[in-house]
This record gives sequence, structure tokens and C-alpha cells, in this order.
Amino acid sequence: MAHITIEYIIMIPVLVMQIFLFPLAANWLMNIWVDSRRTLALQDVASHLGSTLQQLYFSLNHGTILAGTVTYSPKFPSLIEDSVYAASATLRTVLDPMMNSSKVLDLTVRLISSGKAVAISVVLGPNVLWQTSTFSSNSTNARVTATKSSNGTITLGFAG
Repeated sequence: MAHITIEYIIMIPVLVMQIFLFPLAANWLMNIWVDSRRTLALQDVASHLGSTLQQLYFSLNHGTILAGTVTYSPKFPSLIEDSVYAASATLRTVLDPMMNSSKVLDLTVRLISSGKAVAISVVLGPNVLWQTSTFSSNSTNARVTATKSSNGTITLGFAG
């Protein structure tokens, strides 16, 4: 009879600990999984948006294209994990601006609710300008614009 009592004394705390430990571990693992899924979705949007900006630049940079404006409305999901996201960018010169160097557009896509962000870089040519603007996913007319001026300068930005 003493052995059964000892087994209960050992097993009851282990069972009580499992009642609390398993839900905590499952919650922790689910949070990691959801966070990874959000990051992957943000990376997908950032990559697509960066590629769109690069393609617009290279299309307008051809010598046969005259001055004008191109507008593109990308088909992104308006929410990621029930959260609105926004994109912004900054333009920087890679080398000396006097040497007609390439410029890099650093694009950041951020979830508004959690603040989680993903950044990518897009290489562009020397004749590009960035119009300070923000892409908001919940805007019904969010779009990317590219304007080529008569001197060959291409201005990229978000509208809407």
C-alpha cells in the first residue's frame, strides 16, 4: 500500500504541472508560427513592391520612352493577419553622386498593429528621384507612380 501512496505523491504534481505546461508551450509555439507567417507575408509584399518599382524605372529609362506618367495599382491583400500595413522608402546614392553612380531605394513594409517590419533594397540608376510618400494597404486607390520628365529624370513614389 505504501507504494501506491508514493506513486500518487510523485504523479499528482507531474500531472498538475502538465495541465499548465502544455497550454503554455502550445501558445508559445503558435505565437512563433504566427509571427513567422506574418514575416513571410510582409517579405512577399515588400519583394513584389520593390520589383514593381524597379520594373517601372527600367521601363521608363529606355531612350524611346517619352516624358509622361505611369500609374500602377498593385493587387496586394489589404490586410495581413487582420492588420493594415504601410510601406515607405528612402533613396540613397551608392558611391559619389558626381560620378553618375547608381542609387538604391531602401523599402520598408511595416505592420501597423505590431510594428513588425521588413526591409529590402532595390538598385536603380543615377537619374532617379524619390517622392516622399507612403503606401497604405487599406487605401482603396493605393498605387505606384513613375513620372519621366523631359530631361530624363524619373520620379518614383506612392499615391493614394
